[in-house]
Amino acid sequence: MDPLDFSGKTVLVVGGSSGIGNATAHAFRQRGATVYVWGTRARAEDYAGEEGSDLTGLHYEQMDVSDFDAIARHAPPFPRLDVLVLSQGMVLYKRGEFETSGFRQVIDVNLNSLMACAEKFYLQLRESHGNIVIISSAAAVRATRGNPAYNASKTGALGLTRTLGQAWARDGIRVNSLAPGLVETKMTKVTTEHPERLRERLEGIPMGRLGTVSEMADTVLFLASPMSTYITGQMIVADGGRTL
Repeated sequence: MDPLDFSGKTVLVVGGSSGIGNATAHAFRQRGATVYVWGTRARAEDYAGEEGSDLTGLHYEQMDVSDFDAIARHAPPFPRLDVLVLSQGMVLYKRGEFETSGFRQVIDVNLNSLMACAEKFYLQLRESHGNIVIISSAAAVRATRGNPAYNASKTGALGLTRTLGQAWARDGIRVNSLAPGLVETKMTKVTTEHPERLRERLEGIPMGRLGTVSEMADTVLFLASPMSTYITGQMIVADGGRTL
């Protein structure tokens, strides 16, 4: 039996409209799962032609994850949930996170919404003995210049992973997280499209290259699969060795 066969499983990828979340959604779909994604735009068609966004074969719903009441009111279109991937995230540049309003906005999206979503789907995951995989960041274990809210949110995501992993283990729910390093996505263009900045970052990565969204998706599959059934409350850092 293929441990990466998710046939008959239902997966929800929050933040699955682009980047790592989108690649993860398709990785599950290609392995037989029925996959739902949440994004910020009104319709799936609104992502047409956008780099890193492909909603073909996925079930799309709009959700503002900073609206915790909307999450609580949401009526899931599926009776069962096996895997919840929390890939939502944002960052503000030009010192926007040093302002209270910007700091709060990033924390709400990157951290507080994780708990809102986990709480929302707790009962379904308990019923299925399911998995939560949180997409954190290597920023959880090092400083990030100019982005205090992003850093605090990703550090908080690690703490949440550990605490929920411990609290819900006896309910049959495993909670783990993936901490990507520098991966080429829409969010990282401020670095990847800036030659000097990119060269500086690559010099600090022992493997000498960027990560790919497919590599991150494969790690999520592992964490949600029967190959990791004795792992919970843990974070895998996938950064090419940068934080060594």
